[in-house]
Amino acid sequence: MIVGTAGHIDHGKTALVRRLTGVDTDRLKEEKARGISIDLGFAYRSFVEGCVTGFVDVPGHERFVHTMAAGAAGIDYALLVVAVDDGVMPQTREHLAILDLLGIRRGVVALSKADLADANRRVAATGNIRNALAATALRDVPILPVSVVTGEGIGILEAELATAERQTAARDSTDAFRLSVDRSFTMAGAGTIVTGTVLSGGVAVADHVTVSPSGLHARVRSIHAQNRPTERAAVGQRCALNLAGDRISKDAIGRGDFIVEHSLHAPTARIDVALRMLAGGPSPVGHWFPAHLHHASVKVGVRVVPLGSAIEPGATGLAQLVLQQPVAAAIGDRFVLRDVSAQRTIGGGRFLDLRAPARKRRTPERLAVLAALAQSDAAGALRTLLSTAPFAVDLTLFARDRALSADTADQLFGDNDDLAKIEAGAHRFVLTRVRWAQLSRSVEAELSRFHGENADLTGVGREQLRLRVNRNLPPDAFTALLQQNARAGSIILDGAFVRLPGHRVRLSEGDEALWCVIAPRLGGEQRFRPPRIRDLALSMGLPEPEVRRILQLCSRVRRVDEIAHDHFFGRSTTAEMILLTRELAERSPEGIITVAALRDTLGNGRKVAIQILEFFDRHGITTRQGDLRWINPRRLDLFLDEDAIALNGTAQGLPR
Repeated sequence: MIVGTAGHIDHGKTALVRRLTGVDTDRLKEEKARGISIDLGFAYRSFVEGCVTGFVDVPGHERFVHTMAAGAAGIDYALLVVAVDDGVMPQTREHLAILDLLGIRRGVVALSKADLADANRRVAATGNIRNALAATALRDVPILPVSVVTGEGIGILEAELATAERQTAARDSTDAFRLSVDRSFTMAGAGTIVTGTVLSGGVAVADHVTVSPSGLHARVRSIHAQNRPTERAAVGQRCALNLAGDRISKDAIGRGDFIVEHSLHAPTARIDVALRMLAGGPSPVGHWFPAHLHHASVKVGVRVVPLGSAIEPGATGLAQLVLQQPVAAAIGDRFVLRDVSAQRTIGGGRFLDLRAPARKRRTPERLAVLAALAQSDAAGALRTLLSTAPFAVDLTLFARDRALSADTADQLFGDNDDLAKIEAGAHRFVLTRVRWAQLSRSVEAELSRFHGENADLTGVGREQLRLRVNRNLPPDAFTALLQQNARAGSIILDGAFVRLPGHRVRLSEGDEALWCVIAPRLGGEQRFRPPRIRDLALSMGLPEPEVRRILQLCSRVRRVDEIAHDHFFGRSTTAEMILLTRELAERSPEGIITVAALRDTLGNGRKVAIQILEFFDRHGITTRQGDLRWINPRRLDLFLDEDAIALNGTAQGLPR
């Protein structure tokens, strides 16, 4: 169990933790000199055999409320300390509001310095505290008079903490690992050490992890959990990790970073949230409202965009947070907002969507998605999303953003015969079989309508077809849907186009005869440097417009490709050039393709090699950065199909 202290400055939080654990959590020289807590302090005590309770002691001064918010993240139990002689003070109320916004529902109030007050004062202070608790989730927690001087009430408080420790249920450790860093330092003989609270999953010695949002990779050399050396740390524990890796140092990792399983590294700077504003605020939250976001140990400036009307003090609503810099987070995480001067806590809530759109964020369809994501139960959220447009869920992203392990995500899908799963590269999309059948019928109906209206065209472009059938369906999901339907034989993927099996554009007898004359001139030894239309027309004694018309018609039926203006290559030659380009990339240590390498491989000029690569760029076969290019394997199926190779048998050595 992790216990977090809370309360006004000089109400005795640190002294009480020292009495309970024997540890002085004020470790800094300045803290010793000034007699106040400035940074987070940590201590441990075993109240129940076999269990270790960790204490996070937070500063009470108003200047360090941001540090208090960092310490309160991930705690199981609140120890609210209120001095009997002062009663409820400003930071008591602010700390209590932060605990409530963070969803802390278990705790105890220590009425400290009880030796300084008589019975009447204790009764008055207790009533004062109970009034402050009334509007929070801690309204019914016990209030215990204690004194670190006389020892009064310490035994009762220890018994209360022991009971709470026994009642702390073991958290599910099967999810993916996340640790919120609150401290980073170097230890002689060990190297870089980071400490924090494990928010989900678990980590073991020798595991490889990622520092997010920076993306640095590290290996876990050793672990201390709840102040004890161990081979593994689990969710709900205070943990110290000894990390090693390239560029790993105490300066490279700091408060606000997360240590996560590799699959969870996906920083975000735009988050849709459920927001609750505290009562008594000075003004409503309107469009582009500036504030400070506190999430776990993160502190970052944000702009708040309500997804409806302005959110009044004391009200709740949906909003989008636009962050000044990316952070690591998970759906369901709690957060706190403070005003732009960092003097006042104004609200908080839960993260709903880490990939929030910048446009169309208030549409009914979008709000329906947020309502589904608001469900804390992952299985329930998935079911609701599948009945909400676009009716398909990227299970890979769904699991990542909820910090679910791969096994947990698979269990969500399970053996449910009502669900269909689409594999699209590294992503898995899920939709109901009813919706799958509806989409498949819509694809076939749209293709039939298009062919009826455009008999002279090969088919519909993939993206154009997606926009016609279901524009809200992610492109990767739609592509995977088409590929599965193509394997089933209900449609044909013809390069960049989609058509029904029975549809094919055919040339007239005269055009076919003319193509038979042109085709040999585009193949053979000169296939990588075929003549342009002007040269073809001169050699054949035909008008340029007639040759251009035939080649453009042949382009529609996928026999040729117009690599550059008036420069047509046979489709099988295009496929061969793609395979040769891929071989160049495979031979390169970094997978790089250069103009010079392709020119030498094909035996044509630099200008033509550039035009070929630019054609590949346009179709997504290659990805370009400056003068360098890389193969995009996900787009090779646009040209490497058996139909295209068979149409023009000039390619040599191609797989058939």
